[in-house]
Amino acid sequence: MDEAGSCASGGGFRPGVDSLDEPPNSRIFLVISKYTPESVLRERFSPFGEIQDIWVVRDKHTKESKGIAFVKFARSSQACRAMEEMHGQCLSPSDTKPIKVFIAQSRSSGSHRDVEDEELTRIFVMIPKSYTEEDLREKFKVYGDIEYCSIIKNKVTGESKGLGYVRYLKPSQAAQAIENCDRSFRAILAEPKNKASESSEQDYYSNMRQETLGHEPRVNMFPFGKNLKICFLFYIVGEQQSEFSSFDKNDNRGQEAISKRLSVVSRVPFTEEQLFSIFDIVPGLEYCEVQRDPYSNYGHGVVQYFNVASAIYAKYKLHGFQYPPGNRIGVSFIDDGSNATDLLRKMATQMVAAQLASMVWNNPSQQQFLQFGGSSGSQLPQIQTDVVLPSCKKKAPPETPVKERLFIVFNPHPLPLDVLEDIFCRFGNLIEVYLVSGKNVGYAKYADRISANDAITTLHGKILNGVRLKVMLADSPREESNKRQRTY
Repeated sequence: MDEAGSCASGGGFRPGVDSLDEPPNSRIFLVISKYTPESVLRERFSPFGEIQDIWVVRDKHTKESKGIAFVKFARSSQACRAMEEMHGQCLSPSDTKPIKVFIAQSRSSGSHRDVEDEELTRIFVMIPKSYTEEDLREKFKVYGDIEYCSIIKNKVTGESKGLGYVRYLKPSQAAQAIENCDRSFRAILAEPKNKASESSEQDYYSNMRQETLGHEPRVNMFPFGKNLKICFLFYIVGEQQSEFSSFDKNDNRGQEAISKRLSVVSRVPFTEEQLFSIFDIVPGLEYCEVQRDPYSNYGHGVVQYFNVASAIYAKYKLHGFQYPPGNRIGVSFIDDGSNATDLLRKMATQMVAAQLASMVWNNPSQQQFLQFGGSSGSQLPQIQTDVVLPSCKKKAPPETPVKERLFIVFNPHPLPLDVLEDIFCRFGNLIEVYLVSGKNVGYAKYADRISANDAITTLHGKILNGVRLKVMLADSPREESNKRQRTY
């Protein structure tokens, strides 16, 4: 489109091309009469706030107005209020057609947005984990009428993740909340949910099940191909030699808050699927969310891991990683109020447990080192976990009919068989538990469905001896064979 901008003769600040959308959603797009002068636009829109510039789009040759204009405000709330009150109004008594007002298209949005657009009314906030939806509503109702509040919770435990959404009835109210709420909430406009990425984890484990049955996976488990993974591996190898020097450059790191949650910033906007692909390389990823920063066009996201060890590793390995090439992403810890000393103690426990489990997995003859004082296998295997487990129960006889089979996924490696047996027999009626050769998966057979469901409820998504478990109902086998499965 050929266009030339005109600015009021009154002078003042005129934003450059790079700051047209600073802050985002501060520019409105107008469909007006070709005969509407700029002075009328300034007169009618100045009551809503500080106008930084006005552009009237004109024909390149005739210099006549095309009936399109842009008005740039200093604040997003000013632009939103102008859209709400002026859309469908006539600028002067002589106008026969009402004007149309939208939030102008920016680099981060695909089109002009109107009053009904959910992207402009829903905000994403970080909150204390003790907050209820009523607490959240009470904090943010001062900025306008709230349609609903919701808190993101762990699907297994039902506990708050310290993240929430607030949707207002009007875009200006959401903008006011972002501009004026306490900075500790880190309020930003929420991205629309990406339904495709929500099923990625389910597809991953479904594919792994098929693989254990001898089928090729139908879905690419790394949707962006091998380039990102290869690039990351080269980056890790190159960083290994400078790992200690990089710590020297951050001698003040002890003052930095340590948590399982990370903030990710990039000069280039990214999608939730891209963020997931980058940080899922480090085992233990629990959650990621892409948000829009109202004060810049940078990409911004939140990543949370199940354990602090994964978060620390991801922070120090992915901070400065170039994706796409030439763009370095910034990764930092988000202070969620957790006790850093306690987190580090748990991390050390998980690392030691994982090291011992790995040693046993690679060389079963080394199991004696897991026994206290080098004694024989008469003692129960040691289990390191925060999960409250029931007391040990006897196994069911091998010939007992199988009522339920469970499918188990291990990350990063399987647990020793004696540890698995000790864990899964605690729910009663366990017939056997076994591992699939060459895979990080296994199965547990129960003689009672209630016992199997109790195992899923207690163990799914939990970390035991440094290994995260996924426990779910197994698919029904195509053929039931009396031949015993190969086990370790």
